[in-house]
Amino acid sequence: MMNYYKFTPLPKNLIWGTEIWQISGVPGSETMCEGQNINDIVKKEKARLVGEANYKRFGDEFPLLIKFIDAHQDLSIQVHPTDEVAHRQGKPRGKTEMWYLLDSKPGAALYNGLKEQLTPEQYEEMVNKKTICDALAKYEVKDGDCFFIPAGRIHAILSGCYLVEIQQTSDVTYRIYDYDRRDKDGKPRQLHTKEAAESIDYTVYADYQTHYTPRKNESVVLVECPHFTTAVYDLTEPMTIDYSELDSFVALIGLKGEGTLNIDGDEVVLHAGETILIPAYIKEVEINSTIKFLETYVR
Repeated sequence: MMNYYKFTPLPKNLIWGTEIWQISGVPGSETMCEGQNINDIVKKEKARLVGEANYKRFGDEFPLLIKFIDAHQDLSIQVHPTDEVAHRQGKPRGKTEMWYLLDSKPGAALYNGLKEQLTPEQYEEMVNKKTICDALAKYEVKDGDCFFIPAGRIHAILSGCYLVEIQQTSDVTYRIYDYDRRDKDGKPRQLHTKEAAESIDYTVYADYQTHYTPRKNESVVLVECPHFTTAVYDLTEPMTIDYSELDSFVALIGLKGEGTLNIDGDEVVLHAGETILIPAYIKEVEINSTIKFLETYVR
């Protein structure tokens, strides 16, 4: 059993930009470490890697997908189903996710949630008229902004955004509108009108951004949900993180700087743009350098 895992990132070059899958258990797109894919490692190590409760809940499939996303063009207006809806549609699970913004281009923005109440009939009419963007809440973004996107919420990353995405292990995306964009063969990209309509949560909120107070040298929790908990750390001095009460793996995602980690006697450097997976049996991690990073786990 290794004290930590650094997986080989899996690049995905898409019509709108690039995704770098840091850790993935999505079937057919599993990330690799020293000749083993992540789900094979889970199957071998079981609860020692992911935790007792997580192994009972998820079995041999790693439960999170972690990406860096660099949007050169607008992504489609889209929605993801909940687990319940996904099961009805014949999918293994739904997709709840979060975004943490990095150094994006000036004026970069995104859509997240409805800004006005719609009925399903009004939604269908706006999709047909290609005016659905008029009903969406739009946010200009900057480094450090955070957004939670529960399954069922309409959203889109727009051109110029650079961010970390943490989500359930699922690649289920339903396109609602794609700006009449064509694929590499010159054909209109597929829309998923029926599946999307079955998945949308029409609840309207006053604000969809996750607001938090940045602090140095301590954990600042950003998102807590049944699918993952994520915190941000901004360290200017050494720190020891105690995981003795946690029954889960931990993924550390480098954002800025680099940190030297001591993990049960093993030293490893976490650079910006990298992710390290720490098994559940590790109960303490020492960090000895200035670094900003995300910490995420499932419990």
